[in-house]
Amino acid sequence: MTTCTHDHDDEPRRDTVGRRGFLNLGAAGIAGAGAAAALAALPATSATAASAAAAGAGPGKGAYAYPADPVLPPSTMSLRKGSAALLVVDPQVDFLSPRGVAWGVVGESVTEHGVVDNLGRLFRAAKAADLPVVISPHYYYPHDHRWAFEGALEKVMHAIGMFDRPGPLDVSGLEGSGADFMAQYKPFIEDGRTVIASPHKVYGPEQNDASLQLRKLKVDQIVLAGMSANLCVESHMRAFLEQGFEVAVVRDATAGAKIPEGDGYLAALINFRMMANAVWSTDEAVDRLAALGA
Repeated sequence: MTTCTHDHDDEPRRDTVGRRGFLNLGAAGIAGAGAAAALAALPATSATAASAAAAGAGPGKGAYAYPADPVLPPSTMSLRKGSAALLVVDPQVDFLSPRGVAWGVVGESVTEHGVVDNLGRLFRAAKAADLPVVISPHYYYPHDHRWAFEGALEKVMHAIGMFDRPGPLDVSGLEGSGADFMAQYKPFIEDGRTVIASPHKVYGPEQNDASLQLRKLKVDQIVLAGMSANLCVESHMRAFLEQGFEVAVVRDATAGAKIPEGDGYLAALINFRMMANAVWSTDEAVDRLAALGA
């Protein structure tokens, strides 16, 4: 795959409506496509964003602020050289760029938390500390569109062509597409050392080899970041915890959809606090990674 060295974010957004192929979908698909159209039609900057900004919402602020009087015990997680790795979920255009098909519902949260820049900082810090870096990507192939049943967001993702590729062995059209990695991360991802796991298919890593790759590197501590907060990131966190990994989630290196049904980031943040071994800001995670390389 040819490495793209320029930033596509100033290029026109892809025609997401045309990619849905509404007329070719069955009755169930049409319902999903209708939902997808409604979601994609939401502006990246909305009244919700305006009210959140007015309330001082953002990482650690407003509804996302850490409670003044917490009852949960503090984290005691401390990274160990040789045991820790950075794992990034779905650092792809469809989630993180205004050109992506999901930007209409995740863009507000991505921007609010500075996710694109924060992921870049994590990549840079992990590489500087010579830590393993693992990517758990998301791809859909034509045979995935023939599933007989789907959850609500599976219907939406398939209807809008999210993460679509022509086939598992076919990379034609991948460069610069919604399934591609963000251009600014490619120097870190395509350096010949980063592990790119096989794709996960719904939300968690149960169907890919991310855990195997980590175990083979004798990694038992994961610094977890990526997209999206209450879906793939939370599902990865849950699976890794169940497998005996120690997991720190980087709270402002992830984001979630904001739709009438709820704020995905807030839903995830609650569970991160209750379940993860640690919840760090990017600043804290970068400092901890740097200490390993000192």
